[in-house]
Amino acid sequence: MKTLVSILKAIPPTKIIDESIEFSNYIPLDLSITNKELMESKPENATEFENFISNYLKKNNAEVAFGGYIEGRTLYKRSTIFKNDSVPERNIHIGLDLWTKVNTAVLAPLDGKVHSFKNNVGLGDYGPTIILEHEVENEKFYTLYGHLSLESINDLSVGKQFKRGEQIATLGNAAVNGDYAPHVHFQIIQDIEDYWGDYPGVCNSNDLNFYIENCPDPNLLLKIT
Repeated sequence: MKTLVSILKAIPPTKIIDESIEFSNYIPLDLSITNKELMESKPENATEFENFISNYLKKNNAEVAFGGYIEGRTLYKRSTIFKNDSVPERNIHIGLDLWTKVNTAVLAPLDGKVHSFKNNVGLGDYGPTIILEHEVENEKFYTLYGHLSLESINDLSVGKQFKRGEQIATLGNAAVNGDYAPHVHFQIIQDIEDYWGDYPGVCNSNDLNFYIENCPDPNLLLKIT
């Protein structure tokens, strides 16, 4: 029986945002503490961070900044979702972020159906979120799309079918997406357990091995680089 990783590797390259944007117009973005430019500018809110992203894209003549899988970040310190007295601090990102303009179309990378959706309200949370269920070579798995627009989930229904390349949503703005610069958090999940419209996208170091196993690198599917 094939593993999910081997199945993902065998699938042709696919996109989850605006089909017209070529991968040649994507640029990697490191948001860890090793990014000196980020550490020096210290954006503290969505507006400052959006300016940082926009300037980075303009400087590199790019349309999309991507990255973040298994990346340790400081930007979660502002939210009690990731750090409070009852749970260990979570600061390792376990999805792939694609940063670009608000209202950019979000696409289904594969044929699938809506497993669940929810508006995860709160500073630092996903905001409107959609989870699709897929089955490839008898292997069932899920893809999560966070930080969407409210319109993306207004007329949605569980079980709705989407074809590969079909638009499923648009990117939300800071007012609805958890107070972030516009982007989509894309994550692959093998076993979703009992989660509904939500799944951890950031973990702590104690749980990292579990999430690496259950949430393989999304770029295995997208093949941006």
